[in-house]
Amino acid sequence: MHRLGGAGLAAFERQQQSQRHFAELSTEISQGQVDQLHAQLTLFRSALAHYAATHRDSIRRDPSFRHAFQQMCATIGVDPLAGPRKGGWWAEMLGLGDWQYELGVQIVDVCVSTRERNGGLIEMGELVRLVSKLRGVGSGVITEDDVMRSIKTLKPLGAGYEVIEVGAGKKMVRSVVKELDEDQAVVIAIAQEEGGRVSEEILVSRKNWTHERARTALENMLLRDGFCWLDEQDEHGVAYWVPSAMGWDE
Repeated sequence: MHRLGGAGLAAFERQQQSQRHFAELSTEISQGQVDQLHAQLTLFRSALAHYAATHRDSIRRDPSFRHAFQQMCATIGVDPLAGPRKGGWWAEMLGLGDWQYELGVQIVDVCVSTRERNGGLIEMGELVRLVSKLRGVGSGVITEDDVMRSIKTLKPLGAGYEVIEVGAGKKMVRSVVKELDEDQAVVIAIAQEEGGRVSEEILVSRKNWTHERARTALENMLLRDGFCWLDEQDEHGVAYWVPSAMGWDE
């Protein structure tokens, strides 16, 4: 019995020793993998730094190139527009963080300056056009994607800046803390099709709404939210004009 116990204890010790060796080996392998990963990341960062230095001007000036670059970064989980406050290394390398914040300030400028006429709701294409004019650049240099990314940087302001979709995927930018209800979204979509003009009769015939529902939606947009103008001299009777759905030549 004594010898059996001794043999059992020796086997137990050998097992413990083997487990320790396996643990040490596992630690060595894990550390080796970590060291290898750090080396790969260092190499990867050096390659990105070279790419950034080589193509910086193209990324900033060419919208197609910038979009392709952003898509590539999204694929590998890198945010090229993370600002300095977020510790964005890309912002430091490319200057895109400052560029994006500058664009955001100009978006606010346009939204605020047009708010009196459109109630804080502006069509995306119109916003892009006015921002491009403010920056003194031609059509196509600033894209909708650029604007949407900049608007994300404005969220901390808590001023309600948000991109919304109304009818057939058309985008609009809201710059006031107001929620559009479903009926208002329908009114805006129809107004865009009609060059900005909409009436109670149009809503009744197009959407099969009751006159009461159409009138309530339009009056809320006029009196409560300031999203439209009243035209009592329209040739067909009373009509409403939605400035955010109208074309402007400024």
